[in-house]
Amino acid sequence: MRRLSKLRTEIESWHTLSQRTEDALELARLGDDSLREEIAHELKVIETELEGIEFATLLSGKYDADDAILAIHAGAGGTDSQDWAQMLERMYLRWAESRGFGTEILDRSEGEEAGLKSVTIAVDGDYAYGYLRSEGGVHRLVRISPFDSARRRHTSFVLVEVYPQVEADTEVEINIKDLRIDTFLSAGAGGQNVQKNETAVRITHVPTGVVVTSQNERSQTQNKVNAMRVLRARLLDLQRQKREEQLAELKGEHVSAEWGSQIRSYILHPYQMVKDHRTKHERGNTSAVLDGELTEFMEAYLKSGA
Repeated sequence: MRRLSKLRTEIESWHTLSQRTEDALELARLGDDSLREEIAHELKVIETELEGIEFATLLSGKYDADDAILAIHAGAGGTDSQDWAQMLERMYLRWAESRGFGTEILDRSEGEEAGLKSVTIAVDGDYAYGYLRSEGGVHRLVRISPFDSARRRHTSFVLVEVYPQVEADTEVEINIKDLRIDTFLSAGAGGQNVQKNETAVRITHVPTGVVVTSQNERSQTQNKVNAMRVLRARLLDLQRQKREEQLAELKGEHVSAEWGSQIRSYILHPYQMVKDHRTKHERGNTSAVLDGELTEFMEAYLKSGA
């Protein structure tokens, strides 16, 4: 029903635009000079709407209309990298909020001193995966480290992975006999927040070796549900890789988070610039980008046909 609703909305957009075009042509055929300004304005509106509909055709991949799962992993760079991972978490949450998308933290592992070792986020909204798939890869940060007493410049790397969320039992079949499910104590902030029960869940898919965890909920049952969502998405990703023999189809090659493999650089010192190395799209207002203004980078990626 959800897919049917999206298709109806898409078709209705074309029908409405077609009717507006016919109405504008009828006015033009009247040859009334007093209508010239009104027709010119309507033409601009039609052109803008047409550009929007044409862009939507770039989001026509099999899973583009689906929800997404976003995984962020700190890479080379120590504490700076973990802090960078938390900055990216905030950036994507702000972006999702600006588009009216729902988000849910499925798993979160904090760093020893600051930041995050990793975080997994479910992003729910129309074409969430279609937009976010452009973000898969290594993100590089260059700045004066707030953790270096000598105020030296540091380079940090974080790996971002993006998977489409799929409905249960529709795309991926998981045999319960192939799963090893372990429970453990959730990592808390200390004091009264430490969990005394084993609510965290780790699921291993034995045939593939894929391991997923969820510990953000207080309920072991809910953590198991969330872990299965992530497992299903990752197994779908493996299926796509094998079937199409193109690792870049969903999230690109799984590369190490270090020098030479970044898809985008965020330079905060000695100058300010965010540059995507695949599309060459760049922006000087780094604060705005880190505050969630990412859509222009995503659209540039889609338009490039990457």
